[in-house]
Amino acid sequence: METISHTISPEQDGATVRHILRAQLHFSSHAVSRLTRVENGILVNGKHARTVDILHAGDTLTAKTGDHRPPRAAVIPGGWPLPVVWEDGHLLVVNKPAGMTAHASNFLPDTPTVAGALAWTRGTDFLFHPVNRLDKGTTGLMVVAKSGYVHNLLRRDLHSDRFRREYRGICVGCPDAEQGTIAAPIGRDETSTVRRRVRPDGAPSLSHYQVLQRRDGLSLVKLVPETGRTHQLRLHMAAIGCPLAGDWLYGTEDPSLISRPALHSYALELVHPVTGAVLELTAELPEDMKRLFP
Repeated sequence: METISHTISPEQDGATVRHILRAQLHFSSHAVSRLTRVENGILVNGKHARTVDILHAGDTLTAKTGDHRPPRAAVIPGGWPLPVVWEDGHLLVVNKPAGMTAHASNFLPDTPTVAGALAWTRGTDFLFHPVNRLDKGTTGLMVVAKSGYVHNLLRRDLHSDRFRREYRGICVGCPDAEQGTIAAPIGRDETSTVRRRVRPDGAPSLSHYQVLQRRDGLSLVKLVPETGRTHQLRLHMAAIGCPLAGDWLYGTEDPSLISRPALHSYALELVHPVTGAVLELTAELPEDMKRLFP
């Protein structure tokens, strides 16, 4: 099980173990409570410690970051291809193919899942914590935390300069401007259980786009979301009159062109929440999008 350590500074002299776990290492109160019930869950200078113990400058506080409870629901393993592009003891990044959902769904019980693919290679005890979820039809880079602790840290950074995402999309038509920003609030569409729509009372939503290439009435665009609303990039491109190719929900379904919404999670730049290292990862366009823009 992975751990995280922190050396107590002179300014933190006299603080309790609980205070440093909560304020400095960002463990939730529930996580701290669970740590107290794990063998060697909390150590100070290599020895068992209680949350009420007083820390002094130079002490090293170490806590286990793994999950301390069984999964809530059994995951059905499946031998579906799922490339892992980066991994350490705290998190991994996969290159998700089209047609795969994050979790199993009662509506789509036979659909391949990221959770099932990882359970196939890592065992059914592997706890799945998706950070940036991708729609079933969206391909590309997706971050998975290996513990609830790391998941919480990454979710805090999502949509900030510490966790930057860049997509590639192929849209029908071309935006009037070569680059721009779409600020359009998004809310539910009462006529559908799936569809969203731009509405004045919706959640604030912001996306940036840049046209990279044009070809045969299509445009290859760089898309950078500042927020993370459901279907945000698909809906925003449709809102400016350039829906994603193959988008059956916000554009026109056209299997002869592409059998899914043409959206790909192309690049990630994130600060590792434990080590502080900057990860810069890319995943090239999948074949169905390359066919449209060779």
